[in-house]
Amino acid sequence: MRGQSVKPARGSSARPHGGQGSLRIIGGEWRSRRFAFPNGPGLRPTPDRVRETLFNWLAPHLEGARVLDAYTGSGALFLEALSRGAAQALALDTNGEALAALRSHLDTLGCNRGQVVQGDVLRYLENQPAQPFDLVFLDPPFHQNLLLASCERLEARGWLAEHAWIYSESETPPSGLGLPGNWRLHREKKAGHVHYALWQRG
Repeated sequence: MRGQSVKPARGSSARPHGGQGSLRIIGGEWRSRRFAFPNGPGLRPTPDRVRETLFNWLAPHLEGARVLDAYTGSGALFLEALSRGAAQALALDTNGEALAALRSHLDTLGCNRGQVVQGDVLRYLENQPAQPFDLVFLDPPFHQNLLLASCERLEARGWLAEHAWIYSESETPPSGLGLPGNWRLHREKKAGHVHYALWQRG
């Protein structure tokens, strides 16, 4: 499971995060670069093995793509996409500490193609002016009914390019998610208890 964020309690930004996790960029311009991120409940990057599989699937579609990483958590997929040639990427999450670390990583890399925004994903997709993305990563916290709601807003509010790719991680098989009917399931696999899948908008 990828980095998943739990909204910090009020005033939590003033407290130390109590440790650090580590992620490694596995391909592209910044291959093998390592970065720390603050530990937190459920906050961990998608395993290298899963990321490698995903980005093999996406290899023909990344160069020049506009990418949205909703529920970015540690930012592992966000950084990987930029490393592999995405033209622009937007990371959304509620975890202020994790996002501060991610902004620092972009500064270290000298990358101005990534934007990091703190906020509730569903509210953002509902209220902000839509801009179509070519690729969207969706790995919300499990058991909170966020995946379907996010997909419905992406589709209904104009956030997806005509043939956009959407990556999902879920606690249930992709066939039972009830995602928009014009999305075609392209690939799927399972790692432990996590089902991950790549969809294409039709």
